[in-house]
Amino acid sequence: MADPAELTATDAARAIQAGTLAPTALLDACLDRLLAREAVVQAMAYVDPAQARAAVPLPGPLHGLPVGVKDVIDTADMPSEYNSAIWRGHRPRADAACVAWAKAAGAVMLGKTVTTEFATRTPGPTTNPHDPARTPGGSSSGSAAGIAAGFFPLAFGTQTAGSVIRPAAYCGVVGFKPSFGLINRMGMKLMSDRLDTVGVMARSVADCALFAGAVSGRDLGDPDTRAPSSPRIGLCRTPVWDRAEPETVALFEGIAGPLARAGAEVRDFALPSEFDALEAAHAVIMNHESARAMGWEMCTARDQISPMLRERLEWGLAQPEAAIIESHALFRFLQDRFEDMLDGTDILITPAAPGEAPVGLAWTGDAAFNFIWTSLHVPCVTVPAGVGPNRMPLGVQIVAPRGRDREALAWAAWVAAALA
Repeated sequence: MADPAELTATDAARAIQAGTLAPTALLDACLDRLLAREAVVQAMAYVDPAQARAAVPLPGPLHGLPVGVKDVIDTADMPSEYNSAIWRGHRPRADAACVAWAKAAGAVMLGKTVTTEFATRTPGPTTNPHDPARTPGGSSSGSAAGIAAGFFPLAFGTQTAGSVIRPAAYCGVVGFKPSFGLINRMGMKLMSDRLDTVGVMARSVADCALFAGAVSGRDLGDPDTRAPSSPRIGLCRTPVWDRAEPETVALFEGIAGPLARAGAEVRDFALPSEFDALEAAHAVIMNHESARAMGWEMCTARDQISPMLRERLEWGLAQPEAAIIESHALFRFLQDRFEDMLDGTDILITPAAPGEAPVGLAWTGDAAFNFIWTSLHVPCVTVPAGVGPNRMPLGVQIVAPRGRDREALAWAAWVAAALA
């Protein structure tokens, strides 16, 4: 058998069920990998190997599978500090709902993963496992890096703009941002009520379906099952195409051929002009809601919020009521009409990120190709799609209508196979 730390979650689950892999052997392999690489990757906000080994996994679809938990998601038996000095040493009384359901399905919480400050701004120390000089992306930095480094086969992330999809693409793993609300947010350090979404990361699309299905109680299907037909695909460069790096431009120039040869009907797809105003509306809603959500921190510990984040929160509070009302109206208009705009197209394929992961750790990259889909509340999946000029991972993002999570995952697996 291959190194258990490199198995997909679905392969590991099958081996555990068949009795050819012990859950303890999988956990030990993951911890060995973590101990060997964590000094460089720095993906973990908290890990206690003895505590992880003492856990007794329940029977269920995730039996014995180690999970990384982004540190804006509460855990009763581990600190939940949100990468903020304000919350240093905080120990919640209860697990977040998604953690509780993961445990009930048999998963083992291996540890807490590094997040940017409140999943919003100042990055943590995590590096990209493919090149420690580059960012892993954010805000779900440690979750993406930990999957790529072999620390765990499954991880929770969250997304307000691009915090699941972008780091997954930068680290060469699969990220799934479900339809808004598919995975319950109770117990998450909520920032933007209309945007924040709990998502998952793994090594395959089928892994994401297994994990998200187990914690949401929804049947998300088996994406590895061959689809009875081929998708109608719209290649969507989005209104921010000018921010695509040359490697992404080249990727999209060459992607239609392999998709068509695999049987897809492929056409270019342009978003209506109404989408041009969505970036500004997203910024208003995200920053205004985040500032209101952080009322306690802003009123009692404002000086412990990083200057970068504090500036954005104060900007959000300063937005006039007219701008807030107009932004909400645009969100509702586009959310209600998006599926009709697709006009029979099954999925859109868009960039998952502008290009390769940027050099440096002070910035987690541009969410330009993500905020649209988060705003629309639609499911998104990023799958690896080759490498750029510096041999760093590139990804493409599969987008489906709101509520069509099962279809999004099935077609994402189809796209991944077509581009492999």
